[in-house]
Amino acid sequence: MSTTSPFDGLRFAFGTLTVLPVRVTRWDREAARGGMLNAPVVGLVVGGCAAGLGLLLLYLGASPLLAAVASAAVPAVLTRGLHLDGLADTADGLGSGKPAEDALRIMKQSDIGPFGVLTLVLVLLAQVAALTQLYDTSWALGAVAAVVSAATARLALTLAARAGVPAARPEGLGAAVAGVAPGRGAVLVAVAVTLAAAVAGAWCGPYEGGVVVLIGHVEPGALFEPYDAVQPALAVLAALGVAELLLRHCVRRFGGVTGDVFGGLAETAATTALVVFCLGR
Repeated sequence: MSTTSPFDGLRFAFGTLTVLPVRVTRWDREAARGGMLNAPVVGLVVGGCAAGLGLLLLYLGASPLLAAVASAAVPAVLTRGLHLDGLADTADGLGSGKPAEDALRIMKQSDIGPFGVLTLVLVLLAQVAALTQLYDTSWALGAVAAVVSAATARLALTLAARAGVPAARPEGLGAAVAGVAPGRGAVLVAVAVTLAAAVAGAWCGPYEGGVVVLIGHVEPGALFEPYDAVQPALAVLAALGVAELLLRHCVRRFGGVTGDVFGGLAETAATTALVVFCLGR
């Protein structure tokens, strides 16, 4: 009987969800379970790299727009465009209006159709526009939003891999991780990410003229608002809600999930979180 190391799940998560040089030693369902439960940790690393590059460019005098483009590009680079490709393929499959078998065949093709192209353009524009507004408001707000959105994107994968969600195909990454995450464990991970997002928001706020008010030093006229902590939590919950709607629609249309669907869920959740971060700013 094989023993399970807590690092097996982390290796599986980083090895399958990023291009980072992580050696995956186990590909069984048990390792996949740990990998999906640890998916938000991958998001923290990816989001941290995205925020780091954005902040570096701002420090060097770049515009918020350029910092936003860089922050949106980093997750695509670190995943080799896997999630964006999944989003485009899912859009083509859903947009085709064909039966499940034909739609899955369309999604498996290497080319991208008109629905996929349009979806990619709109999603990337939304991400860059949101990050531009956030970086323009506060460097810390933009950075926190980049990290939270990336973690939320991977959290959507954790919930999509919960028990009871079937695979649409008998092979592929979707089949390898479909249904591996226990429902209670997935919910606990979601609660942890939501609380962490709220704490990060409370640390960042409030914003006065784009200057962050740090703990122990409050700028004149600046007040701490509960919304500073609530909004990031709402961003996570809204993103998960939209991703869940897309997941259920895909399960109805395709008969289950695929690797492409997972990618589409991640990008949908990330974009929704960034948009909610912008509301009221």
